[in-house]
Formats: sequence, structure tokens, C-alpha cells
Amino acid sequence: MSQSTPPYDLTATRLPPAASLTRRMCCWFYEGLLLFGVIFIAGYLFGTLSQTKHALNNRHGLQAFVFLVLALYFTFFWHKGQTLAMKTWHLKITTLDGLALPQKQALLRYVFAWIWFVPPLALATLFDQSGIQALGVVVAWVIFWALGSKFHTDKQFWHDHWALTRIVDVRPELSQTSDTITP
Repeated sequence: MSQSTPPYDLTATRLPPAASLTRRMCCWFYEGLLLFGVIFIAGYLFGTLSQTKHALNNRHGLQAFVFLVLALYFTFFWHKGQTLAMKTWHLKITTLDGLALPQKQALLRYVFAWIWFVPPLALATLFDQSGIQALGVVVAWVIFWALGSKFHTDKQFWHDHWALTRIVDVRPELSQTSDTITP
């Protein structure tokens, strides 16, 4: 029995285009607004279950709980392909092959995504900066980190590169025009 080649090349599959930095950052800010509600509910739930009477009591427990809640949130939705903010902005997260993320890869991306916040917050803590100064450091770092995607070959964020993921643009008008383009 001879092995025949398929009539099409699987490696030539057309992947959706990478999302622009502007669209990704707009989605990023919108995600932050939506996460306010998730974190509020998580904090309320933690405070109620732990009987915490003062906000500074049990602070590290609350931080760990919120970290886990966010890990569950992002792992679940990235495994499905989109968070609510990503649906709104017509963005989707995929593997490099354009497939849905396995849960382990989504969790790995979540851990890598903390590069948006850990370095500037560690720096602010190290130099004992005030809240406003720390906010300035975080904003400067976010701008620096976002612009770093301009140096990636596929214009992806570097934590996406490390997690082997892509954020792609799935606007309906793009998929209609890509169907009419011949390779």
C-alpha cells in the first residue's frame, strides 16, 4: 500500500491575522474594568468566609485568594478562546497553530502575564514609593511592555511568545475578506 499525499497542504492553513497593539490594549483596559467586578465579588466572598473585620487584616490571604480566582477566571475563558472583553473586541487567543488553548497552556499564560505587574510593583516596594509614585512606575512599565511587542516578529506580547500563544483578530469583516483572497 503506497502512501499518497493529500490534495492540499496542511501547513499552508490560513491563520487569522495578529491583532493590532491598539485593539489589544483597548481590550486590556476593558478587561481591567470587568475584572473590578470579579475582584470585588471575590473580596466580598473572602471577607465573609474568613470573618475579616478590617481590610488590612488577612491581607496576604486575600491576595492569594484573588490570585487563585483570577487564575480560574482566565484559565477557563482562555481555554474557551475568549474572555468577555475579548468577545467585545473580536479578539481570540489561540495556540501558534490556531487551535484552542489546553488548560495547562492557559494557566501558563496567566502566570507569564503577571510580568505586566510584578516588576513595577516589586520596584515600587523596593524603593518604598508612595501610592502615586508606584502608580507612575506601573503605568511607565505597562507602556514599555506593550511597546515591546513592536519588536516581536508576529507583533505579539512577549508573555504570549513564552506561552506559545497568539492573540488574533476575528472581526467578521476580516474573515469575509480573507475567504475571498486566494493564496
